[in-house]
Amino acid sequence: MKDYFAHESAYVDEGCEIGAGTKIWHFSHIMPNCKIGERCNIGQNVVVSPQVVLGNNVKVQNNVSIYTGVSCDDDVFLGPSMVFTNVINPRSAVNRKSEYAKTHVGKGASIGANATIVCGHNIGAFAFIGAGAVITKNVPAYALMVGNPARQMGWMSEFGSKLVFNEQGEAECQETGDRYLLSNKEVTKL
Repeated sequence: MKDYFAHESAYVDEGCEIGAGTKIWHFSHIMPNCKIGERCNIGQNVVVSPQVVLGNNVKVQNNVSIYTGVSCDDDVFLGPSMVFTNVINPRSAVNRKSEYAKTHVGKGASIGANATIVCGHNIGAFAFIGAGAVITKNVPAYALMVGNPARQMGWMSEFGSKLVFNEQGEAECQETGDRYLLSNKEVTKL
């Protein structure tokens, strides 16, 4: 007996591991040997390729392709029509499956609609990638990234509010009161 829901139009291939409470919606394809955690939501027209790993409570919005080489920790949000790549220099006539680059998305990170994550670049925990951003380098934890190519425009709290640091490198989330420290270009929650 399966502990997850898959819409009748979805394809779930043999050899997948899918956690309890996960929902897979219309016209999505879950390919062999991927691992999807508990309480995930896989929107319409989503492809999860072989060997992809999604943690618990990952939200994948409509029209997202998650290619081999991608892994996401718990509580990641993948916005509508955002895309991962898995080869740096694709050519239709050249098979580069042995060259798939890895991309890791840290716990609680959010990637906005229509963003592109160029393979081989990791997204730190609780980072916030703005809609339409193109990520061409590693993103630090808690970083706010926007534009093409994406540039860091500040820092975000775990709740998703912009952090404003004082001269001592301290900030407070205006929504939760959680405190953060900025030191040596790295943010930590106190």
